[in-house]
Amino acid sequence: MPLKAVVFDWAGTVIDFGSRAPMRVFVEAFGHFGVPLTAAEARGPMGKPKRDHIAELMALPRIVSAWAKAHGQTPTKADIDRVYEIFVPLNIKAVADFAELVPGAAKIVEALRARGLKIGSTTGYTREVMAPILPLAAAQGYAPDNLVCADDLAEGRPSPLMMYRCFADLGVYPPGAVVKVDDTVPGIEEGLAAGTWTVGIAASGNETGLSLAEWTVLTPKERERVLTPAREKLEAAGAHVVIDTVANLMPVIESIDRLMAEGEVP
Repeated sequence: MPLKAVVFDWAGTVIDFGSRAPMRVFVEAFGHFGVPLTAAEARGPMGKPKRDHIAELMALPRIVSAWAKAHGQTPTKADIDRVYEIFVPLNIKAVADFAELVPGAAKIVEALRARGLKIGSTTGYTREVMAPILPLAAAQGYAPDNLVCADDLAEGRPSPLMMYRCFADLGVYPPGAVVKVDDTVPGIEEGLAAGTWTVGIAASGNETGLSLAEWTVLTPKERERVLTPAREKLEAAGAHVVIDTVANLMPVIESIDRLMAEGEVP
């Protein structure tokens, strides 16, 4: 059975090297309420729907304490909604500045299509946030066959529901004929829950968190130092393979095709 589709995440995978836009907006949104947030804290739940992401941050003991100090009480569900209401317009404003494709992304997608594969996409962003990104990505040569957003379904990552929608939209099955490519743990878990092959992205993704300029100037030794924990985290989440960026994807696709020809399943 040959592969039929590859489903990509967006930020940190095909656009926004280092997944910087959402991290910065989480920090800014919490700062609006007088609660400082570190970049590492902001990146922790990355990949989940953004309201779920905020809820998880609000449950961290340090954030609970900081919120209580700033507001006289521990955070409530209403407070989660308040942060989310601030977050969304900030996110919409920020994403256009971080919509540059990861180097090699457009060429990889072209090569995948040449193999007869369909190109799907899921994201932790809402459809409203994705609206300004789509034309910017298309202008750079990336226009997937579908898009499933965090607010399209009853539940987002790490559930398999967005992947199920991809199967239906693309007309592909079984799940073992699909590869999910993502830079976050919830994104890898999404693919595993749906029964697909999963490929983790380390260098351009959330776990490394460096801009392309910051990444480019690192020595090989420095790159290995920052990549090791990123690879280990994605592997621990269950990724079948972890690569640096989507530019390194084609050998993995060829390897999976060979495994499938031998009867292997994810």
